[in-house]
Amino acid sequence: MSLPSMSVRFWGVRGSIPCPGPDTVRYGGNTSCVEIRCGKQVLIFDAGTGLRQLGNALMAEGNVADTDIFLSHCHIDHLFGLPFFMPLHAEGYRIRIWAGNLMPAGGVEDAVRKMMSHPLFPIEIDIAKSNVEFHDFRAGETLNPRPGITLHTAPLNHPGGATGYRIEFAGRSVAYLTDTELGIGPVDQAVLSLAKGASLVIIDSTYTDEELPSYIGWGHSSWQQCVRLANAAGAERLCLFHHDPDHDDAIMDAIAAAAGAARPGTIVAKEGLCIEL
Repeated sequence: MSLPSMSVRFWGVRGSIPCPGPDTVRYGGNTSCVEIRCGKQVLIFDAGTGLRQLGNALMAEGNVADTDIFLSHCHIDHLFGLPFFMPLHAEGYRIRIWAGNLMPAGGVEDAVRKMMSHPLFPIEIDIAKSNVEFHDFRAGETLNPRPGITLHTAPLNHPGGATGYRIEFAGRSVAYLTDTELGIGPVDQAVLSLAKGASLVIIDSTYTDEELPSYIGWGHSSWQQCVRLANAAGAERLCLFHHDPDHDDAIMDAIAAAAGAARPGTIVAKEGLCIEL
């Protein structure tokens, strides 16, 4: 008997700010949002601007009424798609929003309420017609949000904190590691553990090694550091993610070629890309 399917689809691949325009058409300009399907179950990682189109797709599909959104952190580029997520405004939907780096400072519900409040936003989360639940945990805990799905978590090196995830389902595993600064010293063992032997590692590769010295302490990594991590972890496939908004399609093509030469099979995330595991 064949194993249930597991797939990854990218709806937003940029960091910091959306960057739509003619120079970013091939890779996309929406901020972080990744859909992972475990059989028929839908998990969403981050609620950047890509979440709007994902929500529209789920509404059109019509049979996905129970959705979990796992936030790496609540910086605005990873959260401001949430008010435009159409299932949020639909009766009969259940949406659970998770975050692992906001206790005891108010929790994820407080962060969402702050964003969706005057003078930042015209409506509050209470207007949602769906059944919205907020779940806080501490990075490092293991979660079992659905039958057959296990999420291992770990803290990431990012200003204000962030959470990395390892999703395990039906013998496959995906590491989702954004936003994180890998640094120049030994790799953090907790982060390495999330990536160890993973079927796919999706990781923050905002910069190049040449750019990195200008951004020490900003909480992001270079694609070369990501290659080294994937090699150390023995990961099957590496996917570069959270692209710098100033990296246009031509720059991204050059990064893709260089990363593919450094680690054959490396994937560079693009909006619309679907990976079957």
